[in-house]
Amino acid sequence: MNDYLGLNYDDKNRWMSYWYQAKEVLSFNPRSVLIIGKGNGLIPEYLKLNSVKTVTLDINESLNPDVVASVTQMPFQDGEFDAAICAQVLEHLPYEDFGKSLSEIKRVVKNGAVVSLPHFGPAIRFLWKLPLFPEIKFLIKIPYPKKHIYKGEHYWEIGKIGYPLKKIKDSMKRSGFSLAGDFIVFENPLHHFFILKK
Repeated sequence: MNDYLGLNYDDKNRWMSYWYQAKEVLSFNPRSVLIIGKGNGLIPEYLKLNSVKTVTLDINESLNPDVVASVTQMPFQDGEFDAAICAQVLEHLPYEDFGKSLSEIKRVVKNGAVVSLPHFGPAIRFLWKLPLFPEIKFLIKIPYPKKHIYKGEHYWEIGKIGYPLKKIKDSMKRSGFSLAGDFIVFENPLHHFFILKK
């Protein structure tokens, strides 16, 4: 059974995260994309409709990915894909594997990757929309230090004690990627996106 299917999981906030996944990876103008963590399979299907060759990788064989393997050791050649998406995956591994995973992603892509991670803490969102003017919106994440307790899913989350945003960004840079940008999804402030380039 696929735990990633159904409106309880795919609420409208998560749909916005899917939109950003597709938008950001397509900005690389890729011909091939590696999707790390198959999930419900929506993103690979959407990319195929945009004439992008996709390969899905997941450690969970029951999701029927193209390749069953861990992100820490992927059976691909150097630079085999133009880009990769790794959305809400890396927090399911101990933080000690974070840098290794990023280095492995960097190894298999030519241009870069889109990574999203959970960002804990409350958010204040502002949105103004007046007729004839463009929409203005911004989001402020309120620091709320809390110790992370592993309950069988996430080993860590941005914003919890020991995992400040700066630490995450520093790990990304140490892996050899340059951080081209990052943002929190306005409609889904639990998802923090990072655009990584080689």
